[in-house]
Amino acid sequence: MANTVFQKPHALCDVPLHYCPGCTHGIIHRLVAEAIDALGIEGRTVGVASVGCSVFTYNYFECDMVQAAHGRAPAVATGLKRAEPNNIIFTYQGDGDLAAIGTAETVHSAARGENITIIFVNNAIYGMTGGQMAPTTLPGQVTQTTPYGRDPQYAGLPVKICEMLSQVDGATYLERVAVDSVAHINQAKRAIEKAFRNQVEGKGFSLVEVLSTCPTNWGKEPAAAMEWLRENMIPYYPLGVYKDKYADEKGGSK
Repeated sequence: MANTVFQKPHALCDVPLHYCPGCTHGIIHRLVAEAIDALGIEGRTVGVASVGCSVFTYNYFECDMVQAAHGRAPAVATGLKRAEPNNIIFTYQGDGDLAAIGTAETVHSAARGENITIIFVNNAIYGMTGGQMAPTTLPGQVTQTTPYGRDPQYAGLPVKICEMLSQVDGATYLERVAVDSVAHINQAKRAIEKAFRNQVEGKGFSLVEVLSTCPTNWGKEPAAAMEWLRENMIPYYPLGVYKDKYADEKGGSK
């Protein structure tokens, strides 16, 4: 009898995803579910869905889920965690949700050192509402509202969430990863599991930023979108650990 070497994580529902072909939300969903399985926390995990392309996240995980108003997922997560401290609370948010209308909730939950886990998906565009410029849109990037490319003199510069939050004392763990290759996916898996493990161990606020693609609104085939991420997003948003409080205290690398 052949050994099973690959199967669906138990924490991931066995249903079709609604995402566009080539969208990497599906990969990230799997990594979150694998982390929940690995830590054996499905029965006490509660996810908070954002507003955006991932608004239907509550349909895809076997754990309990709550739908938050646009940008308010960290605030909802704070309430859930404080009401039931033994539960494991995570938010799953896009860049428009977290880095625009939800900026204050993100910064202040980090400043308070809330013991929650945030999965932040950055595809540099508003996906669900037609492809407008987002806070993370790159300089020169063409979107529906920047047809000639984002002009920093007019629209300002992108918000770099990991860099910004690294200056917030209450944040414990911040890492930026990508899902454009097997090596990067494996790195993202380790980061997401660590962010959940930090919460299990009571270490405080963890956020993993995942560079993702949006083939539909970028106007690219899936393979070309992956290449665009590698050639444009990663240079502007360098991958790596931006803060690891406990490793730093032990003399680890920053």
